[in-house]
Amino acid sequence: MRYIFVLMVSLFLWGASAPSYAQLSISFNLGVQPVWGPTGYDYVENYYMPDIDVYYNVPTHRYYYDQGGRWIYSSRLPSRYGSFDLYNSHKVVINERNPWMNNDRYRNQYASYKGRHDQTPIRDSKDSKYFVNPGHPQHNVYIQQQKHDNGNHFGQKKGTVAPKGNNGNNRSPVIRQGGNFNNPVVTRPNTRNQRPAVVKQNNGNKGNNGKGNGNGNGNDKGKGNEKGNGNNGNGRDK
Repeated sequence: MRYIFVLMVSLFLWGASAPSYAQLSISFNLGVQPVWGPTGYDYVENYYMPDIDVYYNVPTHRYYYDQGGRWIYSSRLPSRYGSFDLYNSHKVVINERNPWMNNDRYRNQYASYKGRHDQTPIRDSKDSKYFVNPGHPQHNVYIQQQKHDNGNHFGQKKGTVAPKGNNGNNRSPVIRQGGNFNNPVVTRPNTRNQRPAVVKQNNGNKGNNGKGNGNGNGNDKGKGNEKGNGNNGNGRDK
């Protein structure tokens, strides 16, 4: 019984919140409003223009006007309104479905608005929120700002990439230096972790560097070369 009660309460709360979500989803359409429309309205469904008794539907971008007792629509105003200034005339916002079907009521209600020029069109607004409209002169500023913001967003998500180092877990290299300084230095990766550099002296060429040419002990013993030459009979005067 308790479970059923909790379920019913949950369904009631969900049903109560659903209309608010639907209302939020249609609360902004600045990007599709005509630039001759007045500022101050985040959402507009219809404009009524009392000067010419014509409606404009924002979602479909159509004008609705009476012709021979019938309401017809067009993407442009009829030729008889060719000199009408959309930017400077007064527009009444009516967020109602098919308001032209109640035209008698709206015509009488807003008759006093004829001839007014007291609204700022979206085209002339300096408010940056209207830059989203493609027809606004500053729309390119909005595009650049969006690119900049998106670039920062993706940069923060990627983060800082660690530099690639030695794949041997920070192993120190082994440096082998040849005894003959004409030999190149060979650097090899160390196979042990965290070991310091080791310098080894290459003594492979012992015949040239070890004992010299005679009986001396080579370069490491002072006069090894002089004694060697003496034993060969080339060192003393008689």
